[in-house]
Amino acid sequence: MSDEQEAEVADEEETESQDGLQEGDFISLDYTARTVEDGDLVDTTSEDVAEEEGVEAEGREFGPRTIVLGAGHIFEDVEEDIYGKEAGAEGDVTVELAFGEYDNEEVRTVSADKIDEDDRYPGARVNVDGQQGYVETIIGGRARVDFNHPLAGEDIEYEYEVLEEVEDQDEKAKGLFSMYIDADLDMWIQTDEVEEEDEDDETETVEKETLYIEATPQLSMNQQWMFQKQQIAQDVIDRLDLDRVIVQETIDGAGAGMMGGMGMGGMGGADLEEALEDADIDEDEIVEELEADDEAEDVEE
Repeated sequence: MSDEQEAEVADEEETESQDGLQEGDFISLDYTARTVEDGDLVDTTSEDVAEEEGVEAEGREFGPRTIVLGAGHIFEDVEEDIYGKEAGAEGDVTVELAFGEYDNEEVRTVSADKIDEDDRYPGARVNVDGQQGYVETIIGGRARVDFNHPLAGEDIEYEYEVLEEVEDQDEKAKGLFSMYIDADLDMWIQTDEVEEEDEDDETETVEKETLYIEATPQLSMNQQWMFQKQQIAQDVIDRLDLDRVIVQETIDGAGAGMMGGMGMGGMGGADLEEALEDADIDEDEIVEELEADDEAEDVEE
């Protein structure tokens, strides 16, 4: 076989290998994950499966997930099994040691004073010196805490179905945001005409692809959004080839009292309390972030 013929064969094989779903594609995915050893439910998009397993569904949205292949939204072994397949494909993949090996050295004894009094009981999820763990035992002034991931050492079995390839830009945006923020947000993409000054300080009209997001109290107080909004927005801009993201707040003054219109966009006491309960905020982590900012400022001075 000549070099030219070999090159043609290689090109044909490469073309064939690129058929079907590939890295960067948006897909709608249904899945259920269980531990291989005991069959314990790890995660699912099915509300029926969750109810059968007695999992509390309150505050969680069930249904297919929109993900980007190759973006780390699911385990790499599952992605590899999906590549090359078409919408409607089903699969069953075992991810070995999905959350790493169990490390006995990660079970440590700490002072009970480092744990909030309300969390001093076996099984409590705690944060000790910035590290998450679970209390094994409390004896006197000492606590035994396991800092391994709860599923460390476990193989996980994923059963999945690719429902469709997502083409709609708005649905892609909602899917990306759902990877970061568990909130039902209204958003849409539109082309805006914007006046800008060019290098010669002359005004010109340019088109900008813009993602608009309606702000909600849950979004404004979401911890991940508070500290990573720039990174989240940039990821969406890059993956959807947008020019900008605009988060806008609508304040409806109808029926709002004087106190209700201050700060929280016209929310009454009950609405404010509900929003605070729904907000994803970890007070300890916020304090740590603020202290870190103060230290950084001290260094700059």
